[in-house]
Amino acid sequence: MNETAQLRVDGQRLWDSIMAIGEIGPGEQGGSCRLALTDADREGRDLFIRWCEEIGCSIRIDDMGNIFARRDGRRNELAPVVAGSHLDTQPHGGKFDGIYGVLAALEVLRTLDGNKVTTEAPVEAVVWTNEEGSRFAPAMIASGVYAGLFEKDYAWAITDSDGKSLGDELKRIGYMGDMTCGSNAIGALLEAHIEQGPILEAEKRQIGVVIGGQGQRWFDLTLKGQDSHAGSTPMPGRRDALVAAAEIISMVKLLALEYAPYGVGTVGQMSVMPNSRNTIPGEVFLT
Repeated sequence: MNETAQLRVDGQRLWDSIMAIGEIGPGEQGGSCRLALTDADREGRDLFIRWCEEIGCSIRIDDMGNIFARRDGRRNELAPVVAGSHLDTQPHGGKFDGIYGVLAALEVLRTLDGNKVTTEAPVEAVVWTNEEGSRFAPAMIASGVYAGLFEKDYAWAITDSDGKSLGDELKRIGYMGDMTCGSNAIGALLEAHIEQGPILEAEKRQIGVVIGGQGQRWFDLTLKGQDSHAGSTPMPGRRDALVAAAEIISMVKLLALEYAPYGVGTVGQMSVMPNSRNTIPGEVFLT
């Protein structure tokens, strides 16, 4: 029998690790707020690396800030088996989204180390940078650079709402590594993840197996009308950008319902200009 067949992870240790990370950047209602490349994100990354080094893992960080914690195997020339996810969250994120995948991978490394098991190939835990995309859009930008879907210069130049670039923030928190993103091989990649939805709970199931990936497209729309006085401009002559935006929002919902149960659509961000209660909106940005 394979020497790993009877191994069992320590569920309490995994839970405690998740709760410890959750204390970094505490959010509302018991959740977390660790936007990518903020000081809170750096603190979470530092803690993850410390835990990995405590069990003898070597750490490599690429120039997109992706972290690879490696436990050697018998044949280190083989491409590693990699598991992980991300540590960044949404502004009102939960304690498990992404974090569970990272710390489940760490728990596997801890279990292998505690039982003195040497695997054939190396095993690694990975933390991908900015998977959420809540601070720097689009999402999955660093894993996208690794996979060759995005150019690195494009990714580095992306800015947040304050005009700070992803590249500059990587340098600021000390996580622009020396390794070229995508230069390290991956033999197999696994990611444990929470459902992020109500279906398993509704069906009283504890676990589900992924059978497909959800295609995702983001659109940035700017609607231009004409701002004018809300009290003196007749209704027939108005060019209200917010009314047009409202119609688009309604159509997004109706279109998603046509493709139920798997189709979904969301308008999650919107800004109205000039954003005055007594002025007809002349411009609306929405995603």
